[in-house]
Amino acid sequence: MKALLAIVISLACGITAANAAQWPNGAKAAVALTYDDALASQLDNAVPALDAAGLKGSFFLSGVKAADIPRWRAVAAGGHELANHTIFHACPAASFPADPRYVAEAYTPASLLKEIEQQNVLLTAIDGKARHGFATPCGASKAGGVDYLEALRASNLVTYARGVVTTPQDLAGAKIDPMHVPSRGFPEGVTGAQLIDFAKSAAAGGGVAVFLFHGVGGDYLQVSNPAHRELLAWLKANPKEVWVAPLQEVMDWAAAHP
Repeated sequence: MKALLAIVISLACGITAANAAQWPNGAKAAVALTYDDALASQLDNAVPALDAAGLKGSFFLSGVKAADIPRWRAVAAGGHELANHTIFHACPAASFPADPRYVAEAYTPASLLKEIEQQNVLLTAIDGKARHGFATPCGASKAGGVDYLEALRASNLVTYARGVVTTPQDLAGAKIDPMHVPSRGFPEGVTGAQLIDFAKSAAAGGGVAVFLFHGVGGDYLQVSNPAHRELLAWLKANPKEVWVAPLQEVMDWAAAHP
């Protein structure tokens, strides 16, 4: 039997896989549904669809609007994970147009970690939790040209750092560093069947599939509402194939069942 991926919350070392029987319900693999950038379409479309399916997701917040704070507080109270995506979402200047003060090149690792620390304060004010995961803006891990993930690991500010790449080895339960948690984004126009295939790949390989979404039925980099709902329906109908939980819960379960 192929080993299953077990993502531990220790930031000091990489991890190996756990036994399939140790996932809840005896599922073959784990699935985490993650959503970036605190978008209105996530509140309007993704959260209601998740709740209707009885599934929980992970929302990586940046640029939070004051008017949306009560809604995000309700999302957290409903069992979804809120996580850190920095305050200003600093991407490399070449990949995303932004105010020059808020591009990755304008930061240092120390200044970016300070921003992550401050975003944690906001998250705790919203969800009441003391620990939060993190996702790199635009999948980039450099500030001022210097990789900051080792400094972030040493800081203990976050429990994990999710990137934007998934390899076949990840789906097959390869050893993964918690500061380089894989995920996969999808192009606009992706079908429900294509999304389901990613989950099936994890079940077949004995790994973890971390979905990365932005807009859902709106905003940008969007997945359509029908495709999103089709994925959720398949996940709900196949608990023996995949266990679906917020990314932090997947990590915590694996840590408790080495």
